[in-house]
Amino acid sequence: MRLILILVILCISCTSSNQKTVYDFETHYEKSKGLETATYEQTIQFYTDLAEVYPEISIQNIGKTDSGYPLHVVTLNPDSEFDFSKIHENNKGVLLINNGIHPGESDGIDATMILFRDLVQGKIKMPKETVLVTIPIYNIGGSLNRNSTTRTNQNGPKDYGFRGNARNYDLNRDFIKCDTKNAKAFTQIFHLAKPDVFIDNHVSNGADYQYTLTHLFTQHNKLGSDLGEYIHNNMMPKLEEKLTLKDWDITPYVNVFNEVPEKGFSQFMDSPRYSTGYTSLFNTLGLMVETHMLKPYKQRVEGTYELMKSMIEIMEEDHIAIKQKRIHAIKNVHTYTETYPLDWKIDTTKSTILNFKGFEGEQIASKITGAKRLKYDRNKPFTKKVTYQNYYKAKVKIKVPSAYIIPKSRYRIIELLKLNQVEMTPLIKDSIIKVESYKISNFDTRKTPYEGHYQHYNTKVIKTEKEIRFIKGDYIIYTNQYAFRYLLETLEPQAPDSFFNWNFFDTILQQKEGFSPYVWEDKALELLNNNPELKEAFEHRKKDLPAFNNNWYAQLDWIHKQSRYYETAHMQYPIYRIK
Repeated sequence: MRLILILVILCISCTSSNQKTVYDFETHYEKSKGLETATYEQTIQFYTDLAEVYPEISIQNIGKTDSGYPLHVVTLNPDSEFDFSKIHENNKGVLLINNGIHPGESDGIDATMILFRDLVQGKIKMPKETVLVTIPIYNIGGSLNRNSTTRTNQNGPKDYGFRGNARNYDLNRDFIKCDTKNAKAFTQIFHLAKPDVFIDNHVSNGADYQYTLTHLFTQHNKLGSDLGEYIHNNMMPKLEEKLTLKDWDITPYVNVFNEVPEKGFSQFMDSPRYSTGYTSLFNTLGLMVETHMLKPYKQRVEGTYELMKSMIEIMEEDHIAIKQKRIHAIKNVHTYTETYPLDWKIDTTKSTILNFKGFEGEQIASKITGAKRLKYDRNKPFTKKVTYQNYYKAKVKIKVPSAYIIPKSRYRIIELLKLNQVEMTPLIKDSIIKVESYKISNFDTRKTPYEGHYQHYNTKVIKTEKEIRFIKGDYIIYTNQYAFRYLLETLEPQAPDSFFNWNFFDTILQQKEGFSPYVWEDKALELLNNNPELKEAFEHRKKDLPAFNNNWYAQLDWIHKQSRYYETAHMQYPIYRIK
């Protein structure tokens, strides 16, 4: 009996050991015939299984998100090398694909799963010179918050995620300010991968037209140098040509809302709050894909798939040129030693004419409001020449300093700089240094909240030179480094997405000490009597400004602000420049 029992156990054991896991690499999207998108759990399991079977694929966790879940990074390398330092040593091109930043715009989530599978299974040609990296779903909290209604006008999928993340942040406004754990994790991934090209997959609607695919490249004038010329004159035309040959028409992102595109439109200016604006600060070529949400879901996913395939083809063909141009841009930051453009406006002297494929639209009376409303007629397609304003010129420039000095007390800024691999040197002793100092002279503030902030804009500064005592541990940061552009566009207050304009320094805007008028009256009079130039300026101000002349407190306050009693910290920007 005992011998029989042993034989049974051995038989069961042998049978169990011979069983192999059967993997199903048909995506949820494919099983649903293109009607549904994969859930977060299905997506991560798909890549986990893919990495289990195919040695060319790796999946790892990097950082946390506001949802409490880690951010996943999937890497596809035909050499099965996943150490990025070695990947860079081998001079491989790196393409970083970001999906699900707005999880209701799920096209890229499904298209990238199919792309990675088709590459490792040999259904399409495996790249030799390019390593693919993807964040399967960036906004995990939004992905878990599934519904079928919030993308009010979108034509599929059946269910999808929500735009806001677990704390209701729009993550495509958070790349510079890093209010979320998601953005901090992305920053880690970005500087680990150091991608040559970045794709962020989206879905959009502001008008109706014939295209399924639109592209939003990093604005070429803003990117500048050989990279700007390459993205405008080579990469963009090549992508359009390759997709046209595959019967996929594509046009620049249609930057209109509730208007007909044939009136003309401008290129979207991607400032550093946005993904491609942020990545361009480190000379990465950025592309935001915007499929048209009125097109069927299956069509949109297929178009996104073909676009990514085409970009891989371009990187395979141009990998040497792209690498060289990026290296040249990083090494030659000294070309900006005179001035650097901080803000931009449309250059109305230049434009591009598009052969735009749209639908006739007209303004008709609304049956709800009685006002005029826009109505497109898809039975009336057209191809018309449309003016596209895709050239910009600088409207704010600054002279580039050789270095910045940041007090160690500004630890939030310092943490972000370190996260972005900024090279910083702490002072080894207390030192008196001659610096350029900014006083904030004027700014406007938004009246409504925007992504957790009441942003400043139209910021103006007054620059003076002075000697200031800095203490041991304060940081000196030389601008001639990898993070050159990042430094200027975050630390210069006039930049649209500067840390100042994102309210990081609002404590300097509040005066902490004041005066009691009944006491200050006597001191103010003494001050005017002992300072003829100040008294003359005061009288002129009363004469020239009626509102000032009729406001006794404003007069006392003005005199106080010209005196030694006025606190130096008020409106004093706490980051200093060295010529």
